[in-house]
Amino acid sequence: MRTVFFGTSPFAAAVLERLAASEHRPSLVVTRPDRRAGRGRRLAAPAIVEAARAMDLEVFQPESINDDASRERIAAERPEVVCVCAFGALIRAPLLTDHEMLNVHPSLLPRWRGAAPIERAIMAGDLETGVSIMRVTEGLDSGPVCLQAAEPIRAADTYGSLAARLQDMGGALLLRALDDRPPFTEQDEADATYAEKIETDDRTLDPARPAVELERTVRALHPHIGARVALSDGSFLRVLAAAALDRGPPQGAFAAAAGRLALGCSEGALELLAVQAPGGRPMPAADYLRGHGAPGGSGQPPSDTTGS
Repeated sequence: MRTVFFGTSPFAAAVLERLAASEHRPSLVVTRPDRRAGRGRRLAAPAIVEAARAMDLEVFQPESINDDASRERIAAERPEVVCVCAFGALIRAPLLTDHEMLNVHPSLLPRWRGAAPIERAIMAGDLETGVSIMRVTEGLDSGPVCLQAAEPIRAADTYGSLAARLQDMGGALLLRALDDRPPFTEQDEADATYAEKIETDDRTLDPARPAVELERTVRALHPHIGARVALSDGSFLRVLAAAALDRGPPQGAFAAAAGRLALGCSEGALELLAVQAPGGRPMPAADYLRGHGAPGGSGQPPSDTTGS
């Protein structure tokens, strides 16, 4: 089957690799323009560009996917299906209706429509998530679904570990959808929830919340975005791994002893297991304490961890 692929992220690149190895290999990969990123604000290509070129696939990076020139370029490939995964831009009519479009979405729709379904599922404490193959429509991830598969969210899952399993699942489901052409079922709007984009405030761990919620946030944002705690000097300490404790210092206070560092929360405390200081390298909390001391003083040793 003739296909064109729309995608941008590393997740999309993994799905593309599975598609490119099949009989449905895309003739064109469409992605976003290069953007400035990082502290140096250097121009960087989307993650999928290097992957596509390594697979000897042609890449198209229009400023607007919906303008006439882009529509003509895509139509020139005569795709029977346009496959979409983590593209990151709104696809509008008439492009939307020019071709059949199948989207690989990493959630069990209608739960977690939107930009950050993997992160929000972990943050919410969901026991499972999955992948849905849906038809792209004008609504936000609201089109009918033809295939779904569930995946448990493990107690220690981070974004990185869960996304790796879901991208494998997504590639396999996409091929099944192209091979078998299963029927579509409309989503139940009454069950819809929305996975809002991760904003700056979402990254900052608020000790007014329970420790178990903050521990889930750390896992949900590792390793790609990163959670952080505010320090008294106005800087932020990035938190790479953490554990929820039954008890600890008062809410908002740090305690350090025996190489362990904890932050008091509204319920329990959050032990910071691995951290990264501004401009520094990732390290265990014990190494951080040897070089920096405890933020805001020290207290009693943290208590034993509990399940999250």
